[in-house]
Formats: sequence, structure tokens, C-alpha cells
Amino acid sequence: MPEPVSLTRRRTLQLLSGLPMLPLAPMLAGLPLVAEARPDGKPVRYKFGAMAAPSLANPAQMAETYVASTLTTGSGRDARTYALAYETFFLTGDTVPRTGGGSILAGGYFDIRNAPIIDASSPSLRQFFSDCPDGMTLLNLQKARSPRRGYQRIFAVVQFEYTSRNAAGESMSRLLPSPIAVLTLNQNKRSGKLSLVSYSNVDTRSVNGLWITCGASRSPWNTHLSSEEYEPDAVTIAGNVKFRIFSQNLYGDPHQANPYHYGHLPEVTVHPDGTGSIRKHYCMGRISHELVEVMPDERTVLMGDDATNGGLFMFIADRARDLSAGTLYVAKWLQKTAENGGSADLNWIRLGHASSDEIRALADSRTAADIVDVKTSDPSDPGYTPIPFGGTTQWVKFTAGQDKASAFLETHRYAAYKGGSLGFTKMEGTTLNARDKIAYSAISYVQTAMTNGSGGIAIQGPQAGMVYAWTLDGGQSDDSGARIPSVWVPTRGAPLLLGEDLATPDALGNLAHPDKIANPDNLKFSEAMRTLFIGEDSDRHVNNFLWAYNVDTGTLSRILSCPSGAESTGLHAADDINGFCYILSNFQHPGDWLLKKDASGNVTGGLHAKVYASLDPIELAHYRNKFSAAVGYLTLTGRVPRS
Repeated sequence: MPEPVSLTRRRTLQLLSGLPMLPLAPMLAGLPLVAEARPDGKPVRYKFGAMAAPSLANPAQMAETYVASTLTTGSGRDARTYALAYETFFLTGDTVPRTGGGSILAGGYFDIRNAPIIDASSPSLRQFFSDCPDGMTLLNLQKARSPRRGYQRIFAVVQFEYTSRNAAGESMSRLLPSPIAVLTLNQNKRSGKLSLVSYSNVDTRSVNGLWITCGASRSPWNTHLSSEEYEPDAVTIAGNVKFRIFSQNLYGDPHQANPYHYGHLPEVTVHPDGTGSIRKHYCMGRISHELVEVMPDERTVLMGDDATNGGLFMFIADRARDLSAGTLYVAKWLQKTAENGGSADLNWIRLGHASSDEIRALADSRTAADIVDVKTSDPSDPGYTPIPFGGTTQWVKFTAGQDKASAFLETHRYAAYKGGSLGFTKMEGTTLNARDKIAYSAISYVQTAMTNGSGGIAIQGPQAGMVYAWTLDGGQSDDSGARIPSVWVPTRGAPLLLGEDLATPDALGNLAHPDKIANPDNLKFSEAMRTLFIGEDSDRHVNNFLWAYNVDTGTLSRILSCPSGAESTGLHAADDINGFCYILSNFQHPGDWLLKKDASGNVTGGLHAKVYASLDPIELAHYRNKFSAAVGYLTLTGRVPRS
């Protein structure tokens, strides 16, 4: 097994930027200058100092991105503590330089011809732009050069999940094709500070546009692995009005979009000129792709599945660094315990082998009626098999001779039909601790299918969710007895971290313990820091947080608070970009209040009832009436003096 990346102390001390963006934070009470010892007695080289959750005593802290955490590096007399802060590359809706010349709207939407999509409800007929930046990666290309002395040229890729509403206040979720962009950045060689040079929208015509891009990861071969979650159901597509509007916005034709073109894994390759090209891998299963992780063999891919009846899926490519052909598997959950998040051993069911070109051809030529017959009530016919799907029971009969189309285009139904455990509820990000051979998955909510046994899982756990740890091993066989060609196969799982539901809301309105994780979504592991970073998407915390969890000491530290009502997204940990470490973090939909109102519009309850009146004016002022959100990264502002 390869050794994890090791950074020098100088490199990690230069984490991100050297210029102050916020006042230096005072040393937090109890923060040791000598780093803690690991269980094996060795010192911890990197320790995040936790910050308290913001409070209404300072409304601005709750209404904006707030950072008062620290990072201690080294140990003993060499220990140094640095204050953290947050810097943005842009707010969506900003006009920024376009790669190649001119300007462009950050987060702006484009149709299949790369023409701006206009919000007709806006008096100014402005271009739609997203308030939901999501998955992001940082890439370093050997052939890229900055013309500016003292700087290096690097790149980021950022994708945009959806936009919440139009100018008239009407929901726009799932109605627009997701944009994805390459950011050209200058990196200061001395400080590591990043600055935006230009922005390039990726042309997605070759992949029929993008559908709801969510989490993302960097591949070992330096590409951006995107996602398309909540795949449109081809069986019921005729009655899906939203999909017809999506097609109209993308193609100018409500009937041209094909549901089988969406729900796949897009991959973006960045070029030295700051542009990007894209392709979709149709052979990795058509599921609610969230955030995937490629293992060190550069063939095995673990995939999150953000669905009500989701599964743990694995893809093993035929060749390293090439996801265009391979074998798809789904896990069978063999439950051992049920309490405190449960635990299980895993077996693996082989769903099929295919190339991307094969499945793309099937997507072009098949309809749902060619592949599967679905009943929503018991047909009393033994030819149909009951399966869990979307929180309900369906009865399915697959067409003979359509195994590949079934496995790769109707993956959720086929995986359940083949005996896979389709009982996970909102399995979100997946990441890897390579040294310990452990993968982590965010289970955002423990509810419905995960607790009632309908999908083969019946555990007890908090509504606030959990992070699951999967032990990885080789020597495994699939359901046919064939050897699985990987040493990175999940064989058993149990919770690493659990949220904690509150019996009654606290003074601020939180429904989950504010000093523990709630509804984890984004996950990224830093091998250099031995730290798991966790971003929240919670309707149980009044503010969503970004956490750092040291896997050696078991220390959980809150390091960032998003604007209230916003979700923590875009998480990416880059251990070595020209000798610097970076933690990227975005947020989306600020001020997305969860409120109960009476007939007169008066607030009577809800998660944000106690903070709404104080925070809404601030967020309206800071984020373009809440149409904008931030794309940025954590920085070091300077050393905190010893007390």
C-alpha cells in the first residue's frame, strides 16, 4: 500500500494565504500549544482548535460565513498556533473575467448552444445564475505557467447544483441544466495565496447538458469527477412536468431531453489554457450520484447514492485511470447490530460489465417500456418481483435480453431486484483514509427505509445522521463466487460519528446537539493532517457547520459556520499544491428559512423562528437578496501569540 502524502512543516504552515482577511482570533481557552499525543504515543502534528457556535449576541456572525477557529502545527517547543479565516473567489452573480477575454457571470446558466438562459420573470431580463455552488476540486497542471512573476498558475473546477428561485420567487429546482466552470487561479509562490484570474464555462453539448451536479472529487489522475443526482425516473417521465421545463430550458424543446442521458458520472479534464472538456461515464450505474472516491489502485470507485432507497455501489474499471469500461457491484447488508447506528458485514452482488459507449447507445435507443414493466400495486402475478423504490414498494418485471440496459439504465430497480440492500437514506459524500484502509460515507438522515427494513436494513439511529466507516480489504468474491479484482472492497461497516437529536429545541431552536455533527453531507479526508473534514446539510442545526475530526485522537472541532439557512458544500482538501495545503469550502442558498407561518404570514414556529427577524435583513443585504452564494477557501491569517 502506498505511503500517504507527507508535507514538511514549512509547507503546512503556509496553508493557504498569508494576508490577513479577518482580525486575528484570540487563543481559544484550553487550546494546547503542545499537540496532543496519538494513541501510539506519537505527537499529533496538526490540531484544529474548535470555535464556539455563533449566537444572536452577534447576528452578523450567524448571518455570514464565520470563522474563529485555529490550527496548531508541530509539537512541544516547536508548536505554533495560527488563526483561520475565510476568503471568497467570488459570489455567484458577480461579473468576472472570462478566460480568453471579456467578462462572464459567475454561476451563470447556459443552454445547449452555450447561449445565456434568461430569467423572463426579471424586469431586467437578467441571466439566471445559481445560488447553489457545490462540488469543487483544485488541480495543478505541469504545463501551466503564470505570466506574472512570483506566481504559479493552478486551476479549480466548481459546479452548480441548481438555483433556488427566479426573480418572481418561484422555485427553479430541477428546471435548469447545471453549469460547471474552470477557474484559472494565480498562486503566490511565497504565501500560497490564491487569486482568481479568469472563469471558463465548460461546454456540455457533447454530454447533453448536466442534471443536478452535487458533490465532486479529484481523481488520482488529476481530473474533476462530477455527479448527477436524483436521476429522473424514465418510467414516469411522461408525467414529469419539471423534466419538460428542463428540456425546454436546455434545448428550446420540451420533448428533446432523454431521461436516460442523466444520472451518470461526468468527468472534466482541465487544459493549460484554462478551459475544460467533459465526458460522461454511462457504465458506472444510473443512480443518485453524489460524491465518489477512486481508490489508490486507480480502478476501484466507491459511490455515494443520495436517495431514499439508496445503495452502496462499487465500480471496478477494466484499466487504471480509465472509467470508460468496467464492472458494477451493489452491496448486500448483513446486519450484525441495530442500536446506535447499527453495524454489518457486506457481501457484493455483481450487476454487470459494460463500456460507456455500449450504455450510451442503449440510452439513445431505449425507453423504459423496452427495459422494465413497473406496477405500483401488487399485480398478484409471480412474474413480478416486489422491490423498494423511492420510499414505496413497486413490482417489476425486466424484459428478457435487456440485462445491460437494466443494470446500467435502471440501476436502482435492477440492484434491488438482484438482492442488493437498497435501504440507505441519503448516503452522501464518500472519502478515503488510505493509510488505515478505511472509507467513510455520510449518512445524512437515518429514517424511513433505513429503519423499517424495507430495503434490507433496520437500524436505530438519529435523525441527525452519522458518518459510517467501511473497512476495506481484498480477497473478496461476488455472489457468483467470482473473485473481485480489488484490495479496496468494503467488507464491514459501523458508525464513526453519530449526531445527537434533542428531545426539545434548545434556546436558539436547534433540534440536534450543536456541538456534534448533524446531517453530514460533504466529506474529505486529509492524509497529511490525519483529519476528516465534514460539511453539513441539516434542517436540525440553525447554522450548518464545517467540522474537522482527527482520526487518531478522536477530537471533533467546529472550524467554520455557514450563513444561517445555508448548506456547507464544495468541500475539498488538497494536501500538496506546489508545497501548500488547501481546504476549499462553499455554501449555498443562504437564508433558506425553515419556518411555520399562520394565515396572515406571521412566523409561528420552525427551525429558524428565533433568528429569522434578526438575520434575514443581513443576508438580504450581503447576498443579493439571497440570490448569491460564495465560492472560496479557508486561509491562515497569522500566528496567534502565546499567552
